[in-house]
Parts: sequence; structure tokens; C-alpha cells
Amino acid sequence: MKILGIDHGNARIGVAISDPTGSFARPLQIVIHISRSEDAVTVTDIAKAEDCQVIVVGIPLDADGSMGPRARSVNRFIEKLQSKSDLPVIAWDESHSTQQALQASIARGEGKKKRQKAMDDQAAAIILQDYLDNHCAKAENVVEE
Repeated sequence: MKILGIDHGNARIGVAISDPTGSFARPLQIVIHISRSEDAVTVTDIAKAEDCQVIVVGIPLDADGSMGPRARSVNRFIEKLQSKSDLPVIAWDESHSTQQALQASIARGEGKKKRQKAMDDQAAAIILQDYLDNHCAKAENVVEE
């Protein structure tokens, strides 16, 4: 089952996709933000074109787990996405995904100039991989019990 991962930002939307087994995430593309409604249609179109069955959207919770202004904005995007798509839309805690993408870039030895480019698709892949890792781990525990 292929899953689409979303990192929704103020200016750009990072998009990632899983492999058909739902085990590994990879960056797919970056979409420029237009409006919630148009962004939701674009994400829905990508999910259909890629034959995805689920959409996971990273939600930036505050350090205490509460929803601040940014999380509420992403939540409104999720609501719009749910109204435009027949696919299940899952909100997933994206805490520090952009920082993790930056650290991964540094670990790969990429220069400062390359790190200044948008990394939203890589952040989306980190969010999606975290979801996949947790989702698969829970599925395995159910099978073993």
C-alpha cells in the first residue's frame, strides 16, 4: 500500500511517497503554496496519480504536545484535504522534521549552498518514514501476540 506524506509549510508543501510495501519513504516533490483549497486539490491529484491509498500530513505540535497557531493552520489544511479527497487523511506529529532533514544533509557532507535549497520534500519523507516505522511496528506487535 503506497502512502503519501505531506510537510505543509507557509510557502511550500513537501511531498514524499512510500514504496508499494509501505516500508520506505522517499522525497517526491515540492509544491508551491497557493491557497488551502488549491493545495488540497493538488495533493489529491498527486495521491491519485501515484496510486496512494492514504495521506499522512505532518502536524507541528508544540513542545508540550498542544496545538499552537501553526498546527491549527495545518489542521485547517487537513480539513480541506479531507473534503477534496476520498482517501483517509492522517495527522502525524512532525516535531523537528525540518531540523532532522538539515542534519541528514550535513551528515551526507552536502555543502552550505545545497543546504540552503528548500528541503520540504525531505522533511515530508522524514515525517512519512516516522509514520511507517511506528505503523509497521504496531502491526508487527499485533501479529506476534
